[in-house]
Amino acid sequence: MPKNDSVHAQQENPAIYGGDEQRLRSINHSKPRALARGSRRSICFNDEPKEYCGLFGIINNRHASWLTYLGLYAQQHRGQEACGIVTNNKGVLSVHKDTGLVSDVFDEKVLHRLKGDMAVGHVRYSTTGSSVLKNAQPLLIDYAKGSICIAHNGNLVNSLALRESLEKTGSIFQTTTDSELVIHLMAKARTGNLKESLLYALKRVKGAYALVMMNEDTLIGARDPFGYRPLCVGKLGGSWCLASETCAFDLIGARFVREVEPGEIIFINKDGLKSIRLREFDLAQRHAFCTFEHVYFSRPDSVVFGETVHLVRRRLGEQLAREYPVKADFVVPVPDSGFSAALGYSQESGIPLEMGIIRNHYVGRTFIQPAQDARDLGVRVKFNLLKDVLKGKRIVIVDDSIVRGTTSKIRVRNLRKAGVKEVHLRISCPPHRFPCFYGIDFHRSSELIANKYDSLNDIRRYMEVDTLGYLSLEGMLACLKHSKNNYCTACWTGKYAVRAEKRHGKFSLESRCCGQGEIVSY
Repeated sequence: MPKNDSVHAQQENPAIYGGDEQRLRSINHSKPRALARGSRRSICFNDEPKEYCGLFGIINNRHASWLTYLGLYAQQHRGQEACGIVTNNKGVLSVHKDTGLVSDVFDEKVLHRLKGDMAVGHVRYSTTGSSVLKNAQPLLIDYAKGSICIAHNGNLVNSLALRESLEKTGSIFQTTTDSELVIHLMAKARTGNLKESLLYALKRVKGAYALVMMNEDTLIGARDPFGYRPLCVGKLGGSWCLASETCAFDLIGARFVREVEPGEIIFINKDGLKSIRLREFDLAQRHAFCTFEHVYFSRPDSVVFGETVHLVRRRLGEQLAREYPVKADFVVPVPDSGFSAALGYSQESGIPLEMGIIRNHYVGRTFIQPAQDARDLGVRVKFNLLKDVLKGKRIVIVDDSIVRGTTSKIRVRNLRKAGVKEVHLRISCPPHRFPCFYGIDFHRSSELIANKYDSLNDIRRYMEVDTLGYLSLEGMLACLKHSKNNYCTACWTGKYAVRAEKRHGKFSLESRCCGQGEIVSY
């Protein structure tokens, strides 16, 4: 709980007073990074779509910090910029977070210091706000109603308007993320009740969110009414767990119970699990499950939106083979997310599957390059070719998506240098032509290769491949469990279930401070 003088100040001014940085200085003893934070020498060579974030929470377990560490480790693919854990030890919340991978930020000493039987964890890729330590999550804040932490997966599309309104009434923000808005709105609610405060906040935010939160005695999970982001419930003995993906439960030995339903809010404490729904949330006529979770983001061994991801991707590959058949010697997957679709393509077409591209799993998303124009070095660092397997062959390369196209083009050129006779590129989703405002890091249409070129043939020539085939929208949706109206396809069709405000963008909460804003391009 905050000190008395701090409480008094907050009652006069409803701004939130962050306890995050002070706790961070006292408990954070992470090892120094080999690459300094914010270094301009760090060049991103990977133009693949960036992951959202990964969430984990657990209650009623004396090994809460260790299990949260494992839960985050299993979901490292969802965010590699920063991570953090908040623990609850008899009502006292403590945080440890830093930039870097889970295995770098946490060690045995750190986890031993994070005592308590409740915990919330987060792995981050920044889709709103810069990749700096103050934006790392979970956010831990002291305010007039106590201590609370929040971990958020997704993007709010009315964050600029909300922040401007809150600042006019005295709110002081500690970060440039949209996640902090939820706590500020809770502080504005004219009630000290946790449930009523959260309902007040969630009625006012719009967009995509899966939330895992914790105060002195309760673990909370919430999902937006359209269900863009996955969130699931698990059970480990007498402990309840929350996670973005079920692979986290598998690692710690927990049992997958069910998904948190779209528009559902669950509260877990010593009395058990209770669930509520807003009547306003039930007014949504459809869901908007993010189809890209199945195409790319989720681990193949996770159950997402009621289906095992690997099986969905295999069906996508089978459908792709029916839509774009070709004569070839091998089907070669782009590791790792292209493997399941490549398997399906191989099984449907009868063309043997071959591992012609090997991925270096010990490479992060950035790499210090000797020159700005040495992009192909980054690709070769991450992927290597089996030249003796590929030389003189006709191959079908199966990948999950092409976003900006530069990495894929370099990969094709390297295949040509390795002596490949023919390169036939197959993509297990439709062409990306529109920006995503719900958590995928491409906010401008101008960034997308399919938006730059008028025809498939133009893209094929740019990619320097013999043939190119994208899975059709109808073919992709036919491979999924739910009705096609219950999936978000905005990045392919431009049809948004929730429209973003006009100046919405990844850095819009920062650029507004300088009098600048990003213009939305639909």
